[in-house]
Amino acid sequence: MNNELTTHHGGCHCGAVRFSVRAPAVIPATRCNCSICSMTGFLHLIVEKDDFTLEQGGDDLTTYRFNTGTAQHYFCQHCGIKSFYVPRSHPDGYSVNVNCLDRDHIQDIRIKDFDGQNWEASVHTIR
Repeated sequence: MNNELTTHHGGCHCGAVRFSVRAPAVIPATRCNCSICSMTGFLHLIVEKDDFTLEQGGDDLTTYRFNTGTAQHYFCQHCGIKSFYVPRSHPDGYSVNVNCLDRDHIQDIRIKDFDGQNWEASVHTIR
């Protein structure tokens, strides 16, 4: 897999929230089976904070926290889409929803499954 980083752009459904992220053109994505990821169809691309830029819509975001309250789930308050969040597993980074990325620079998406229903026992596999 080519690990050279490129800039991907993405956002929410209505376009109020837009962001860019530096990641490989062949996206290493994680599909989680926890309750929130399963219900929303979130496909994770985890990046460092320095590789993520919120370009517009900061005032259009609302936050949801549950369970331990560590993860910060950001939703567009207009269309309800969660295009990124700060995950509990990587509190110094972001998890971007691959489904919210523009397809211009994506060559391929390689999906790995993660057992989020058993998060405590599985978290070591994504760190």
